[in-house]
Amino acid sequence: MKEVIEEAVRQLQDQQPCVLATVVRTKGSTPQKAGSMLLVRQDGTGVGTLGGGCVEGDIWYAAREMLRNNSGPEFKDYFLNEDIAARDGLVCGGTMYFYLEPMYLPDSFLDIGQRLIDAYEGGDPVGLATVVNVPEGDPNLGAKLMLLLDGSVVGTLGNREVDERAVAACRQVADVGSTDSFTTDEGMEVFVEGFTTPPTLTVIGGGHVGKATADLANMLGYRVFIVDDRPEFSNPERFPYAEQTVVTQYDRWSEDLSINVNTFVVVATRGHRFDDMALESALKTKARYIGLMGSRRKNLMIYRRLLDQGVPLARLKEVHAPIGLDIGGLQPEELAVSIMSEIIMVRRGGKGGPMQMDEWYIDRVAERFHDAIEV
Repeated sequence: MKEVIEEAVRQLQDQQPCVLATVVRTKGSTPQKAGSMLLVRQDGTGVGTLGGGCVEGDIWYAAREMLRNNSGPEFKDYFLNEDIAARDGLVCGGTMYFYLEPMYLPDSFLDIGQRLIDAYEGGDPVGLATVVNVPEGDPNLGAKLMLLLDGSVVGTLGNREVDERAVAACRQVADVGSTDSFTTDEGMEVFVEGFTTPPTLTVIGGGHVGKATADLANMLGYRVFIVDDRPEFSNPERFPYAEQTVVTQYDRWSEDLSINVNTFVVVATRGHRFDDMALESALKTKARYIGLMGSRRKNLMIYRRLLDQGVPLARLKEVHAPIGLDIGGLQPEELAVSIMSEIIMVRRGGKGGPMQMDEWYIDRVAERFHDAIEV
C-alpha cells in the first residue's frame, strides 16, 4: 500500500485534507484482507482499493461525508450477505471491519507517513499501532503508537498497559510487514501494522528454473535479486525487472546483498558443489525463507557437509528442501509455480493442502436437497 501512503503525504503537503480507509479486520470470505487501504481525496478521487463493489462505494461515500462535515474518525463493519455477493460478484458470508481516518491540517500523519515511506524504500522497519474502535465515551479513538527499530516509541494509546501490549505486537509485525490486532478487556480495539520493504525474492542461479521462478515472482509483485557466477546468466538483459543482478562466487554472494527478514532465498545453481556453497552463504543471512533445489539424496549430502562445518542442526531444519510444494511439476515453469506456491504459503501462513471440500459437505447438501423435495 505504499502508493496510498505516498498519496496521503502528498495531499497533506499540498494542504489538502483526505480520508484514509483501512480494512482492520475480516471474518469469513472477503474480497480484501486486513491492511488494504483506500485514500479518498477532497475532490472525490481516490487511490487504492477495499475490494470494489458497493462495499467500497459505501465507504467512499462515508469518507466524502466526513470531509464535508469536518467530522472525526469512525469504525464501521460491513456484512457481505448473499444479495451483495450476487449484485457485485463478491464472495459471500464474510464481514469486513473498517477504520476511516480523516486527515485535516495540520495533521500528525505527515511525519508518520514519511517514516512509513522510508521503511518501504529500504529504511528501518516500523511498527504502527492505532486505536480503531473504543467503547462509548473513550477519547482515545485514533491514538497512535509507533515502534522504531532502535526500540524507541513515539506516541501513546492512552495507558501504559495497552502501550506495552501494542509494542509487543509491533515487534512481531514490523520486520515482515504483516498485520495484527487485539482487543482489551474494556473493549478498545487496536490495529497493528508492520511497514518494511516489499517481499523480496533472491534467486541464486540464473538458469532455467531460476529464470522461470524470478519471472513469476515479478508478476506477483516481489522485488527480485539475481545471483550467478556467470555474467551471461545474471544481467539486466536477461532479467530486466530485477532490482539488482549480481555476478559473484556462490560462497560469498550474501556479502554483496542486503538481506532482511522479508527476503525469500531460492538456491537453484547448476550443480551440487555450487548449491552447497550457495546454501552455506544463505544460512548466514536473516532471510525468512531459504529453499534448496534438488533431490532428497543430494540435499542430505549437502546437510552432512554443513554439519561437519559446524552449522547448527536447528538452522538446517529451517531450510525448505527439497524446495516447493508437491504438485507434480516437471517443466521449469511448473517448478516455478511449486516454489512460489510454497513461498506464498510461508508468507501468508497457509497450509499448502488442497482447498477441495470434504465429501461430507457435499453429502450434507444432497441430504438437505432431498429432504426439501420430500417436503
